[in-house]
Amino acid sequence: MEQSIRTQPPGPRRRPPNSAAGAAVPGPGRAPETAGAPAAAPAARLRPVAGPPAATARPATPRLRLRLPLRGRAEAPLYGRRRTGRPTRLTAIGTGVAAVLATLAVAGLDRLLFDGLGWLFGLGYLAVCFQLAVRVRYVDLLAAPISGPIAFALALLLLGPVTSSGVTAQVVALATGLAMRAGWLFSGTGLAALIVLARFVAQRRIQRSR
Repeated sequence: MEQSIRTQPPGPRRRPPNSAAGAAVPGPGRAPETAGAPAAAPAARLRPVAGPPAATARPATPRLRLRLPLRGRAEAPLYGRRRTGRPTRLTAIGTGVAAVLATLAVAGLDRLLFDGLGWLFGLGYLAVCFQLAVRVRYVDLLAAPISGPIAFALALLLLGPVTSSGVTAQVVALATGLAMRAGWLFSGTGLAALIVLARFVAQRRIQRSR
């Protein structure tokens, strides 16, 4: 027995090939190997702990595609001018103030040029009634045909010809001026009423169609 031990080469003892544990024990200087699977396979399943996602894989957001043409349309000029939005509308108080100031201005100009209230005052009253009916708000449509006659009467009371002083003379002069210029008064008031009625009907049709 001593002779067999001495003749055996140095190193670990070799076991017979039919042993089950022989395949599992690695030799000296060799790393353990698994049959049929690469060594990097378990590491591929690990997820990265930190790190931003790839920016190239993210598609472009659709919001930028929708905002760019809309922004260009809003800033595009319309008939050589920039869009300024909806036209300004007059309220009920604004309609009354504009009617009085415009009618008094036309009456003062007629009185200054022709020493009376004639055809210039009548044409100016028609233009004032038209502008009031067009620019008044939809909520305050009735203010246009009401503010016109009030401004007409106030212009006659302040700038109309008066023969004598006193309250009675003022009332008589006002009634006479209204009777003499009834054509202009009814024409301007009727024009404002027709425009207001047309706007009311058109707005109701638009609301029903929606």
